[in-house]
Amino acid sequence: MPELIEYPLDFPLKVMGRNEPGFVDAVVGIVRSHAPDLDDATVELRRSKKNSYLSVTLVIRAVSREQLDALYTELNDHPNVVMVL
Repeated sequence: MPELIEYPLDFPLKVMGRNEPGFVDAVVGIVRSHAPDLDDATVELRRSKKNSYLSVTLVIRAVSREQLDALYTELNDHPNVVMVL
């Protein structure tokens, strides 16, 4: 089956989770372990209305489907992550 995405490409990720101390650092650390060239300028934060949740949006340079699969798996395994888009 042919790839629908042509690599490399700039790929946006949105990680939503509980607004706990260290959450952003954990997300950025996980992402950086799979995409070492992550530009901190692409990291955006948005808090929920009640400040209970936080979304972290980042843009990585994706190089393969395997890279993205491994990244999604590790992010979803983090206990404070609720959803990865």
